[in-house]
Amino acid sequence: MNKLQRILYVEDEPDIQAVAKLALEMVGGFTVKICSSGAEALREVEAFAPDMILLDVMMPGMDGPSTLKALRELPSLAAIPVAFMTAKVQPQEVANYKALGARDVIPKPFDPMLLAEQVRAVWERGHGD
Repeated sequence: MNKLQRILYVEDEPDIQAVAKLALEMVGGFTVKICSSGAEALREVEAFAPDMILLDVMMPGMDGPSTLKALRELPSLAAIPVAFMTAKVQPQEVANYKALGARDVIPKPFDPMLLAEQVRAVWERGHGD
């Protein structure tokens, strides 16, 4: 199994970007690239070659689900696990995100001390089967 090292996080809110980057790099030891929009993520993702992608759901322009759909159309990214990070975590909403192809949903607001662990758990869930 590959090791989870490189994470692309698509999030439009600078405060959340900063906290997540710090949490994932300092606590988790990951390499993190932040993109502020779905369009930016689509431009940058292949060069960065992430092991996993975290997507905010509510973003101006291209929202998380549209971004996921566009990412899935790139053959090199079809197998990369994606998790949504959102405050919208009603069971039906979570079921919808999974139906779109997300591996899981990490609830917001997240705890910076636990975020890396949550991300790693999502990663391992997909590699355990």
